[in-house]
Amino acid sequence: MMINVLLVEDHELYRMGLSMLLDKAEGINLLSEAADGIEGIKKARELSPDVILMDIGLPNIDGIEATQRIKDFNPDVKILIFTSRDSENDVFESFKAGADGYIMKGATPEQTISAIKSVYEGIGWIDPSIAKMVFSNLQKPSPQIVSEPEPAKAGRKNAYGLTERELDVLEAMVEGLTNPQIAEKLVITRATAKAHVHSILQKLCVTTRTQATVTALNEGLV
Repeated sequence: MMINVLLVEDHELYRMGLSMLLDKAEGINLLSEAADGIEGIKKARELSPDVILMDIGLPNIDGIEATQRIKDFNPDVKILIFTSRDSENDVFESFKAGADGYIMKGATPEQTISAIKSVYEGIGWIDPSIAKMVFSNLQKPSPQIVSEPEPAKAGRKNAYGLTERELDVLEAMVEGLTNPQIAEKLVITRATAKAHVHSILQKLCVTTRTQATVTALNEGLV
């Protein structure tokens, strides 16, 4: 099966390089290109791509707003943010808008193709450097958490209704482990790991593992 991709990138050299990469990639079909947010939204509506490779710093409408608008009329399309911007605010705003993955422009061609295929399969993708940055920032102790760590943690658990085992699985998801790897780490069956992941997505009111990871980090669940 071919993955139909729409590329939304205003920088001509980056767009040319990505076009060549996508044209050569096995299992990927580059449907079209757009050079700004408005054009990206228009083509997303007209072409119904499987995956949109979306820059943030676009003319007219930035990639975050474009992502939100596209998700409003096509919530099933997968959007992979591809940018040089690595601020925590950009990361969280992108996922709040509905992005399914976030990868830096410094990624290798192999990582870029892998990220596209991952979000297409519903697995999601967070660039390792971004995940570490966000996790590190959110792990900085605050006075409220330091004074009463256990009650605060318990409150977070109760807010989403996650069980102890689901929190273990969620932590493994944040580490980027697949279901088989989670099963091996926690000594459970793959079917059980899959069931836990499904339950976690429902309780966190998200649709992808990437969004679950961002919620976990943002809410301090791990």
